[in-house]
Amino acid sequence: MKANLYTKDGEVKGEISLPSVFETPARQDIIRKAFRAITLSMRQPYGSYPLAGMRRVGHNAGPGHGTARIPRTSGSSRAVLLGNFVGGKSAHSPRTTKVLFKGINKKERKLARMSAIALTASKEAVKKRGHEISEDITLPVIVQNDIEKITKTKEAAEVLKNLGLYDDVIRARNGTKIRAGRGKMRGRRYREPRSILIVGSSSEKLRAFSRLPGVDVATTRSLSLRKLAPGGDAGRLTLFTESAVKALEAIE
Repeated sequence: MKANLYTKDGEVKGEISLPSVFETPARQDIIRKAFRAITLSMRQPYGSYPLAGMRRVGHNAGPGHGTARIPRTSGSSRAVLLGNFVGGKSAHSPRTTKVLFKGINKKERKLARMSAIALTASKEAVKKRGHEISEDITLPVIVQNDIEKITKTKEAAEVLKNLGLYDDVIRARNGTKIRAGRGKMRGRRYREPRSILIVGSSSEKLRAFSRLPGVDVATTRSLSLRKLAPGGDAGRLTLFTESAVKALEAIE
């Protein structure tokens, strides 16, 4: 497979051969399975205090007193310790010892990642996710390494305009909404749609792009399934640098 190589001005410089990872069959079912396993494994353990409701002294008076044989406080009829009484232990509360990790086979995880990379070259999958791209551009979008020298966000936005990708950034900016629920008070007040993923040789060199709404940056080593397929839906609009495409040959 071959794809166009663009300059930062949006002009076609030539063609570049794509690694065989872009020929991986599209397996949306495996991608969703791997995404679910990764997301569930990131949960934080939570639970009640193990001794909650048990730090009391209760005595069973035994039979022959006309009362139920349950633990009660001394000199009183107040029931304690058991889960069906006020102030007793919690019957089926969450426990911090519960194993939240969800495993997945190594081959399936590898196939999911490679399939998600391959679907970045599918215009049908990219449009299905809701991304807005120019009809003239070919996928995957591969640009020369010159964009890693950009240090200003204004220049980064100009590059995306030249490539015909800036409309998707506007879509993310206009789609930013205030989150519903208590998450507003927990450091995640706004919900921002995902826009372009830019993959280069270093995330530090692409910092100017990361300031744009919905834009994420990554390297080939940090190219995770959560970035390639947010929400478990593959086909994210992705821009690769020339060096990043050559580095993808190592994950075949």
